[in-house]
Amino acid sequence: LALMSLRALLLLLGLAAGLAGGETAPYQVEFSVQVRKGETKSFVVQVEPDWAPLGAARFAELIESRFYSGCRFFRVVPNFVAQFGISGKPERNDEWEAIPDDPVVASNLKYTLTFATSGPDTRTTQLFINLVDNQRLDSMRFAPFAKVVAGFDAVDAVFSGYGERPDQSRIKKNGNTYLKKEFPKLSYIVNAERLENSPRDET
Repeated sequence: LALMSLRALLLLLGLAAGLAGGETAPYQVEFSVQVRKGETKSFVVQVEPDWAPLGAARFAELIESRFYSGCRFFRVVPNFVAQFGISGKPERNDEWEAIPDDPVVASNLKYTLTFATSGPDTRTTQLFINLVDNQRLDSMRFAPFAKVVAGFDAVDAVFSGYGERPDQSRIKKNGNTYLKKEFPKLSYIVNAERLENSPRDET
C-alpha cells in the first residue's frame, strides 16, 4: 500500500509539473476517422484543462505518443456514448499507469469527451464521446475534459452496428487482430494530432 501511495504521489507531481509547464491553455486536436470502408471523416475537439487538469494532461501525453492511431470505436451505444482507447497493439496498453480522478467541473453534455473508468482513480487511456446529454454521469465521477467543436457529422457517422459486443479483455489481449476478424466494420482512428493553430501555440 505504501508503494502504491508513493507511485500515486509521484504521478500527481509529474502531472502537476506538466501543467505548470504551460498545459493550462485550451488546445485543439483533430481526429481523422475511417467511419466505414472507403470513407474518412474528421472531427476536432477542444481540450479545456480547467475542466479536468489531470485528464487534459494525460490526453496531451497520449496524443503526443500517437497512442490513438489505429484504435477502434469498440463500444458505440446509440443515444449514449461512443467509446475508444484500447490500443490495437496490446503491448501499448500496459505503458500507461492509472491517474487520479479530477473533480467534475463540466457536465457530460452531448459531444463532450470524458475518460472511461472502472472505479475511482482508474483512468488510463479509454475515452468516450457523449452522444446525448448524459448529466447522470456527473454524479458518478466522470469528468469531461474536452468538447467536439467541429466535424459533428463525423462523430454521428461512427459505426454503431455492433453495440457493446466487442470483448474488452480480448481487445487488450489480441488487439486489432481480434477486432478485424470478428468486427470488421468498426470505425477507427487513422490519426489524431494537435492542430498547429491551437491556442497553446499562440502563447
